[in-house]
Amino acid sequence: MANPLKQLAGETAIYGLSTILARIVNFALVPLYTRVLTESDYGVVTEFMAYIAILQVVLVLGLETGCFRFASKDDVDRNAVFSNAFMAVGLLSLLFFAGVTLFSPQISSAMGYDGFSNIIIYIGAILLIDCTTAILFARQRFEHKAVKFATIKTVKILTEVGVNLILYLVMPKVFISNPNHFLLNFVSATPDFTYAIFAIFVSCLVALVLMLPDILHLELKFNKRLWKQLMLYSLPIMIAGLPGVMNDFLDRILMRYLNADPVMWRADLGIYQAGVKIAVIMSLFIQMFRYASEPFFFQRSKDKNRDELYVTVMNYFVGFCMFGFLAIMLYMDVIGLILGRDFRAGLSIAPIMLMAYALLGILTNVNMWYKLSGKTKYAIYVTLSGLVVTILINAFFMPIYSYHAAAWGHLASYGVMLIVSVLMGRKYYNIPYNWGTVSCLILAALVIYGISFCLPEMSFFVKMIVHTLLIFVYIAIGFLVLKRSNKRNKLAYESQNRQ
Repeated sequence: MANPLKQLAGETAIYGLSTILARIVNFALVPLYTRVLTESDYGVVTEFMAYIAILQVVLVLGLETGCFRFASKDDVDRNAVFSNAFMAVGLLSLLFFAGVTLFSPQISSAMGYDGFSNIIIYIGAILLIDCTTAILFARQRFEHKAVKFATIKTVKILTEVGVNLILYLVMPKVFISNPNHFLLNFVSATPDFTYAIFAIFVSCLVALVLMLPDILHLELKFNKRLWKQLMLYSLPIMIAGLPGVMNDFLDRILMRYLNADPVMWRADLGIYQAGVKIAVIMSLFIQMFRYASEPFFFQRSKDKNRDELYVTVMNYFVGFCMFGFLAIMLYMDVIGLILGRDFRAGLSIAPIMLMAYALLGILTNVNMWYKLSGKTKYAIYVTLSGLVVTILINAFFMPIYSYHAAAWGHLASYGVMLIVSVLMGRKYYNIPYNWGTVSCLILAALVIYGISFCLPEMSFFVKMIVHTLLIFVYIAIGFLVLKRSNKRNKLAYESQNRQ
């Protein structure tokens, strides 16, 4: 069991290096955005990113997971699997790009962004490139080409950051001295949200160039039977994933219509996004874990000790998530300075979003039951339950509490989804997770966080020392809890195998 765990940890680390670097470098843009852009402009960027996230799920058609499922079979041509998936996603994305390009003036006008039809075209191009290359990245993950995957992802994010820095810090002066500069055909003359979207577009072009060898390696031959099997398996995942991603981003869209202050909705959205960015460290760990764990779980699904493996992974995952929660919250006096002064009101939602992301990570583990069993249709019930909670909380409370309702909506939604998935998983594909261990790890972190509020006033330096000691207390508790749990699991599975 040590070897598969070592493989998972190693690949998680490699994916993590690129993801962490990408998010850290991207996170470095937050001080820039929150100091150069107005709250409203940052809100516009946030709104467009929400649309991109939702549309990506639709256009990829759930075929990333579908590829893992069918490429894992011994009697299937793996190249044919990825080639048919690539063609399906590529054709749909191309049609979407053509449509939004043709009607870009009308779309931008309907959204209240007259004169910014170019942004709509950039969004279409970003989706076209990102969705088609998603299949190529999935192949790299399946073939354990973690280094190649990480390299391309890193180059992409560095390109995005580089273009942002050049546009926001260098080009405004250049545009003043050269009002006919060619870049003014693509972006505004003064710094605004167009710079951020254009930077993403350029980074996608760079990634596409780097992925050309992978595209040329595909044998683009349509296999109707295989394509039908892929779609029948993958479409339910897409349908289930759509409410899931809407769960994550619908609040950004609803703020346009439901915010407590209808006039300031863009500014409040910008402040909300700044607060969410503080919690991004937790979400990036979940993302890098998912990259490595999904193909890993499929490939280990036939192992005799698979349940012990899945349970152990869950325990360590939760322990690390709660460590991250404490590390961020207990050093918030330092981390909060990342945001510009006008955006720091958003720090109030950080603990809520951190716990929400922790629940989302646990849900990511639990949701493997319907992927491993092939019962992907049940994923719809899981995600729909969360979407209903999201809509209800935002509909009732966003007109009163603005973005605070959005944050609590995430926490409640992920909690409900977790409960529904656990109950359904027990019925259709039971994995005996140690919920006692998971609860102890979460409770220990929350209690220690609560203790930090009860401490008397002290100087900044002393406060940081005390908070560091509290983190070490959690590490000690976590070590003891995990050690005891591992010992109990080992004895239980050894007894089961003897029987």
